[in-house]
Amino acid sequence: MSGAVETSHPVGCCWRKRSIEPLDKKTKLSLSNECEGKQSQVSSENKYWSEEPCPEDCGVSVINCKMGGNVSRRHSNREGNSTSRAQTSKGATIGELKMPPRLEMLLDMPPASRDTQIKHAWNSEDRSLNIFVKEDDKLTFHRHPVAQSTDCIRSKIGYERGLHVLELSWPTRQRGTHAVVGVATAEAPLHSVGYQSLIGNNEHSWGWDLTRNKVYHDSKNQSSETYPRGLSTEETFVVPDKFLIVLDMDEGTLGFVVDGQYLGVAHRGLRGHKLHLIVSAVWGHCEITLKYIGGLDPEPLPLMDLCRRVIRQQVSKPRIEQGYLERLNLPRPLKEYLQYKDRR
Repeated sequence: MSGAVETSHPVGCCWRKRSIEPLDKKTKLSLSNECEGKQSQVSSENKYWSEEPCPEDCGVSVINCKMGGNVSRRHSNREGNSTSRAQTSKGATIGELKMPPRLEMLLDMPPASRDTQIKHAWNSEDRSLNIFVKEDDKLTFHRHPVAQSTDCIRSKIGYERGLHVLELSWPTRQRGTHAVVGVATAEAPLHSVGYQSLIGNNEHSWGWDLTRNKVYHDSKNQSSETYPRGLSTEETFVVPDKFLIVLDMDEGTLGFVVDGQYLGVAHRGLRGHKLHLIVSAVWGHCEITLKYIGGLDPEPLPLMDLCRRVIRQQVSKPRIEQGYLERLNLPRPLKEYLQYKDRR
């Protein structure tokens, strides 16, 4: 191949036409990095692809991953050997990480009421001035299009005990170069000049950079770590529009669930702090929604709740959704209990 060539890259790659010089090693690496940066623009309709190399051989392929979301992987050429799914250090696929039993039980319960969700939502009094909570949707905030500014907002409630799960809705097209989610104390800063990963840059916050697949805490003094843990240096995990935040203040851990798959612990050592959910955004007019799913106190669960969980596991979620519990030869109060109608 000689001379400049006009190329057009598909969704999930460069997404635009451009002229490039012959793909020597340095040019290919540069273009590959740009393509990875554009992975955040994957369709918000969750249309994921099987492995498919870029038609212009820029060095990036998009792969469906057991974790949920996508993993993009560089490859040397179109005829190169196929590569396996992302592996953990122990050789198991990342998507096979076992979900903690208490988390599994919490996710099997009905979600919190709207009033409870508003109680745990964004705090309109604890935010950057470039952010406001929407009047018609108390669970969602809007960021003004201010250039060279990184802006944060904290949740109303600070958590000191219990297991808590919240759903974050952040469209992939509205993330930009620095999109970070995590937890922070009341002392963490909410604004900085310029664009940066503000959450996790000091001792008061712990963050996950969604575009770089890195977790940060006190990053001025400590190096970042890759998350999800099993990603190699040649892979990039594309986080979908919606995912779950798992804050366990009893264990002192922060983790995430994507498309039903538990990604493991992102941060440890959180016990003894009072922590708020927090996001750091740079994209103008982005809108991010925080929805509280539910929580469990640290006390042991009642035997009745444990029995209910075992029965629901044996019946299986698909059969429950098909109304199988109604066909069980049980008294009406027990059927209603198995369907969590006592909590509605």
